[in-house]
Amino acid sequence: MFNSLPANPAATTTRRQWLGHSAMLALAATPGLSWVSAAHADTRELKALSGFAPNLAFSREIIRVYLDSLQKAAAGQITTRLSGPEVVPFADQFQPVAAGAFDLLFTHPAYHSGTTAIGLSMDAIEPNAALRRSSGVFDFVDKHYNKLGLKVVAITPTGNKGFQFVTKQPIKGPQGLAGMKIRATVSYHPMIKALGGTPVVMGAGEVYSAMEKGVIDAAAWGLTGVADFKWNEVAKYLTRPTFGQASLYLFMNLKAWNALTPAQQKLMTDEAIKLELASVKRFDELAAEELTELKKRGMQETAFAPVDAARLEELWAQGVWDVARAKNGAEADELRAIAQKAKLTA
Repeated sequence: MFNSLPANPAATTTRRQWLGHSAMLALAATPGLSWVSAAHADTRELKALSGFAPNLAFSREIIRVYLDSLQKAAAGQITTRLSGPEVVPFADQFQPVAAGAFDLLFTHPAYHSGTTAIGLSMDAIEPNAALRRSSGVFDFVDKHYNKLGLKVVAITPTGNKGFQFVTKQPIKGPQGLAGMKIRATVSYHPMIKALGGTPVVMGAGEVYSAMEKGVIDAAAWGLTGVADFKWNEVAKYLTRPTFGQASLYLFMNLKAWNALTPAQQKLMTDEAIKLELASVKRFDELAAEELTELKKRGMQETAFAPVDAARLEELWAQGVWDVARAKNGAEADELRAIAQKAKLTA
């Protein structure tokens, strides 16, 4: 689904610089939380890393909201400093946070699905934030990431529905994606293939140019962000019905988390729960606003044939679980069973 900055000529150089100097950065970084100065020895600065450009809705409405509310609630005891993919490319951010070079990571788990796909499974689990926590789903995912050096602080749903396809041509008949080359992260691949399309791994920042040049015919994406990337200039259709759900994660380096006082941990958790509970309604509103804006810009809705529309949810959920099971085996099955018991997934 996700990616970060629009195409940037310096991105490749930035990636090489990060890969070349990551070991030095990890060694130079202060382990755990950063003490800002002797004069403010009781104040802790959290170094946060985001996989998204600051102009995207995910940044504006999730990580920025959380960090601002945390700092306000902490009354000066916790401060934050946010960096993005211009500092560390989105696909390379997992390791430096796990190693302690940064304290916090805001990301989508598709970006580190080569390491684990357990986090990705949440996109097949209903976006009921309270039930995710009370059912044991959240705790299971958290314990999994603990083994990788991370604490799960928040799993934030982005609306009741998560996804759509942005296409250059309207859908025509059954197997509506037949013949299309479609930009997509790994979680979409089984679904796209079942609907006749060919998935193409590509960063979101490359989509505009690829659409314009005919390299791809469509892009799988969420219900917000199309306007930010201006894809309406190179594609004219949004597929319906929408399907699935999407969640973004806020992780914390586990050693840094354990270095917090119980009161600080509770504060961070309380602010995370507030964010999770508010996000579905907020992103549903944003999706409706964006659809109105995109229609003003000339985009139209195009519908899957009834035979395809009826199985979109099943194709999506099964595809996500297949990816998770292929990577994590029985652990993915265990998580699915917990979610099924709570009636959060098929």
